[in-house]
Amino acid sequence: MAIHDTPSSAVSSGITPGAHLADPAPLGLAAFALTTFFLSFVNAGWVPSSVEPVVFGLALAYGGIAQLAAGMWEFAKGNTFGATAFSSYGAFWLSFWWLTAHLGDYKIPASDVGKGVGLYLIAWGIFTAYMTVAATRVSGAVLAVFVLLTITFFLLGIGDMSGTESISKIGGYVGILTAIAAWYASFAGVTAFTFKRALLPTAPR
Repeated sequence: MAIHDTPSSAVSSGITPGAHLADPAPLGLAAFALTTFFLSFVNAGWVPSSVEPVVFGLALAYGGIAQLAAGMWEFAKGNTFGATAFSSYGAFWLSFWWLTAHLGDYKIPASDVGKGVGLYLIAWGIFTAYMTVAATRVSGAVLAVFVLLTITFFLLGIGDMSGTESISKIGGYVGILTAIAAWYASFAGVTAFTFKRALLPTAPR
């Protein structure tokens, strides 16, 4: 997930921003993948919805804090795309953790909850859609993650807004594929570092 926007001053001086830092992308992708994988199993109906609270810890610690940290390290490395993506999705998981833990505190009418949550997910789908355009310049592996995630957000959002459980379940299925794609990209990055060569194809741009 590393496409670097190096400031012209750094180029002229021959300095690469954050050169001393390890690549934070595999961490950010893994954090996103694992949290998405668990929640998507719930959305797909493959595990009972009663276990959904288990994801709260993941959403806070791994999907949220760890991914947000990855975004901050991407800023230090001069990577605008990675910084925007990881920081935003880290914030998404933190907001999801808060939303799901406290939604009942606001006494929103049951008939309106789905509309609010659905709009929330569709808004994230819009953000993901334009990040997908930028992802075309990163790698095929990262592009696959963003394409699948865009579809996931829109399906879940439409499902919640319309109250159509079957659409939400399809969103869960696509979410599982999204998680697998993100894990693949993370695994490719980690093994490329440890083996000092690319073990998995990622279709670099």
